[in-house]
Amino acid sequence: MIELAQDSYGKSDIRLMKVRRGPERHEIVEMTVDIRLTGDLAAGYTDGDNTRVLPTDTMKNTVYALAKKHPVKSPEQFASLLAEHFVSSQPQIAEARVDISQRLWEHASVGASPHPHAFTGVSCERHTASVVHSDDNTSIRSGIRDLVLLKSKDSGFSDFLEDEYTTLKPTDDRVLATRLSANWLHSGDDVDYAAHHRGVRSTLIDVFANHESLSVQHTMYAMGEKALEEFTGVSEIYLAMPNVHNLVVDLAPFGMDNPHEILKPIDEPSGHIDATLRRER
Repeated sequence: MIELAQDSYGKSDIRLMKVRRGPERHEIVEMTVDIRLTGDLAAGYTDGDNTRVLPTDTMKNTVYALAKKHPVKSPEQFASLLAEHFVSSQPQIAEARVDISQRLWEHASVGASPHPHAFTGVSCERHTASVVHSDDNTSIRSGIRDLVLLKSKDSGFSDFLEDEYTTLKPTDDRVLATRLSANWLHSGDDVDYAAHHRGVRSTLIDVFANHESLSVQHTMYAMGEKALEEFTGVSEIYLAMPNVHNLVVDLAPFGMDNPHEILKPIDEPSGHIDATLRRER
C-alpha cells in the first residue's frame, strides 16, 4: 500500500518591483517571492485530477495584482497579505507559506542631496520575511540575509580542543568576518515591521562591533541574547554566522614582519556556526 506522505506546490522566484511615485520623490521596492500551498490536493498527484489545482502562473499573477491594489509597506506585510489571500480564496488550501527576500535600494547622492528618482543598490544584504498562515494560526518571521560584518580587533580563538590533526594556532588577535543570516519570530500583533527590523538589525551590529569575542559562538550568543532583551515582541531568534577566514600571509621569506596587516581572504572552506535562542517557557 502506497500513500502520499507529504505534498506542497507553488511558485518560486517571482520577481517584483514597485515604484511608489510621489509628487516630489519616488521610492523603490524590489522583492523576490516564493509561495507554497498545502491542503486537499492529493487527487492531483494520485489521479491526475487538476480540478483543485490553482495554476502556479495564477500565483505569479496574484503577486502583481495585489502589489498594485495594496500598499507594499514591508516584506512581512505583503507576505501576510498573500498568504491570507490564498487560504481565504481557495477552500481546498489549508495552509499557505510565503517567503520574501527584499533587495535594498537607497537614493543616489547627487551633490549634497539625495536624488528624488535615482537610486543605488545597497550591497548584497537582503531583508527577509516568512509567513505561514492557516485558518487557525499565523506565524511571522522577519530576517536578514548576507549582512557582511568584519572587525579587525577584539577577537580571538584559543584554548580549543586539539587532536593529532590540529594545525590551527591559538590567537588573541584576529580579524573576525562573517556573512550574517538571522531570522526572528514575532509573538505580538500590530508590529511596525520596518521599524522593528531596523531596530533588531542595529542591535545585532552594535553587539558584534563592541563584544570582546572569544569565539564566533561567544559573540553570536551575545548578539541573540541582546536582541531578545531589547525586543520583547520577539520570542526566538536564529543566527547563522559562517566564519569567513582572513589568513595572515607569511612574509618571513622576504625578511618582513607581518603583525596581522597583510591578510589573504578565504571564502572556502568556511566554518559554519548557527544557533537558536528563545525565551524560557
